[in-house]
Amino acid sequence: MTKQVILTGVRSNEEPTLANYLGAFVPMVEMQKKYAGEYQINMFVPDLHSFTTPVDHTALYQSTLTNVKYFIAAGLDIDNPDTFVYRQSFIPAHSELTWILDCFTYVGEMSRMTQFKEKSGEHSESVTMGLFNYPVLMAADILLYNAAYVPVGEDQFQHLEITRDIATRFNNKFGEIFTVPADTKTQTSFIKRDSGLRIRSLTDPTKKMSKSSTEEKSKILLSDDPGTAAKKVMSATTDSVGVVHFDFETQPGISSLLQILSLLTGRTQEEVNAEWVGSTSYGEFKKAVADAVRDFLTDFQRRFASISDEALIAKLEASEQAMAEIANATLLRAQTAVGLRRG
Repeated sequence: MTKQVILTGVRSNEEPTLANYLGAFVPMVEMQKKYAGEYQINMFVPDLHSFTTPVDHTALYQSTLTNVKYFIAAGLDIDNPDTFVYRQSFIPAHSELTWILDCFTYVGEMSRMTQFKEKSGEHSESVTMGLFNYPVLMAADILLYNAAYVPVGEDQFQHLEITRDIATRFNNKFGEIFTVPADTKTQTSFIKRDSGLRIRSLTDPTKKMSKSSTEEKSKILLSDDPGTAAKKVMSATTDSVGVVHFDFETQPGISSLLQILSLLTGRTQEEVNAEWVGSTSYGEFKKAVADAVRDFLTDFQRRFASISDEALIAKLEASEQAMAEIANATLLRAQTAVGLRRG
C-alpha cells in the first residue's frame, strides 16, 4: 500500500444527533467520495478511547457496530477497496506502541492539554490516567499507519501537534521510524472543513446541540421516532423578534433551523433564505423544518435497518487483518529502535 493515508475516527459510544450527522457523518462520506482512489482512507473506531470518560460497558461492543452502521446509512461505501474500517482494540499494536511513546512523552506536555483541563474540571482526584494519557494513544493511532492527513476539529489540534512532537523527538533519537503527519495549517487547507456549521440546541439556542445533554427535547437523535423529532422542532425555542432572519448573533435558534432545512433538503443556504427570510410566521417555518426532519429520519432509518450485520463484521475483520500487518510492521520498527527486538 503506497498511497498516502487519510486517517479519521468513528465514535463508538453515545447516541449521535442530527448535528453529528451533518457535522461529522456527511463530511466523512464526502471525503471518501472525493479522495478514495487517490488516497488510502483509514476509518477506525476508537473504542479504547470510549471509556476515558464514563460509559455503559455492557453496551460498548454493540454501540461500536451501531455507530459504524450509522455511517453506512449516511452513505459510506464499505466496499470501496481503498477504505478500511477497523476497531482500535482489535489491533493490539495500538496499546503496545502507546506504552513505548509514553516513555518519550513528558508529563508537562500532557498537563498542558486543554481538553484534559476542561474535562477534568474540579474533579481531579477521580480523573483517570486514561483521560490524562489519551493524546498518546491518539498519537499511536496515527503513527502506526504512517498517516499524513488526520481530519480533526479545532479542539483536537493540540493533540495533533503533540503527535508531531512525539514522532519528531523519536525520529531525532532513533532515525526515521515514524511518518510525521502534516501540521494543522496544512491539514486544514487539505481537508477544507466547513467551519460554518452551527446546529444549536432546540431548547437553548445559545448552546450547541449536544448528544451528552440530559434534556431530550434539546436534541434530535438519529434513532428518534420521526414524528417525535418533528414535534421537537415545532416546540423549539426561537426568539421574540417575530421575523425570520439568518443571523446567528441575534437569532441563533431561527438561523440553526434555516441551516438544518438547507442541509436536509439539498438546497443552498441562499435558496432557503430567499424563501423564508422576512417571513413573520414562525409556525409555518417550523413546520417546513419539521417535515424535512421527519422525511430525513424516515429515509435514514430505513437505510439503517437494511444494513447486514454479517456484511459489516466481514468488512471489519478483513480491514483489521490488513491494518494489523501495517501496524505490526511499524511497531516492530519502534521495538527494534528501542532495543526490544534484534536489528
